Amino acid sequence: MNRQQRQKVNGLPALVFWTAVWYLAALRFDNPLLLPTPVQVLRCLGGMMATVSFWKITCISICRILLGVSAAVLLGTVLAVLTEKSRWLHLLIAPAMTAMQATPVASFTILVLIWLERDYVPVLICGMMGLPLVWNSVSGGIRTTNVQLLEMAKVYRLSKWCTFRRIWVPSVMPFFRMACCSALGLGWKAGIAAEVLTVPRSSIGRMISESKLYLMTEDLFAWTLAVILCSLIIEKVLMSAIGRLGKAWVPGGDEV
Repeated sequence: MNRQQRQKVNGLPALVFWTAVWYLAALRFDNPLLLPTPVQVLRCLGGMMATVSFWKITCISICRILLGVSAAVLLGTVLAVLTEKSRWLHLLIAPAMTAMQATPVASFTILVLIWLERDYVPVLICGMMGLPLVWNSVSGGIRTTNVQLLEMAKVYRLSKWCTFRRIWVPSVMPFFRMACCSALGLGWKAGIAAEVLTVPRSSIGRMISESKLYLMTEDLFAWTLAVILCSLIIEKVLMSAIGRLGKAWVPGGDEV
């Protein structure tokens, strides 16, 4: 049994325990309006999944979030490279990154809503929340790259491409992978929160907001569960893809 399989097995008792706590608490309240049981929520989610509108709404929200996270990863990586090359640029960019990390999602969402249509706000919020994480993580990977290996590359006159692939990529890739994982996790939270606040057309956040407004507690729990499941599945798929990409970039037998 490998490490991932052991983690799944070890996590199963905790899942069963908290599901039981939820079920007992729901029985104690004995009011689905306050707290539905896990069975009621799963039944509601199953009913929603049988409709075309559920998949349309879910896909649109996923696309918004992935677009924002992708922009954060791309821009954050580029800025990390540039700021590590230029001390003055680092001094210029660092305060903006700190401000983005410290500012609440709600404040950013309300401000951006003044300038953009509500359908585009979640995309920008996802990007703004993930950008500092990617920038910090990739910058750390660049700074921790072994200087002796870089000096050795100069001594042996390795090409820039070979130095990039054999030294920079293996050094930065773990930090890049961690940055993508963090940006994706925060992107889901920030993106759905922005959708709840801005209620764009065809969005999970709008459905959560309407469920709360009309006291449809089962629907509220079902949509929340859908967000959690989508987040876990997409994170697993993307992290696996990034892992395979990293292995493909591991130095092989290519010539200098």
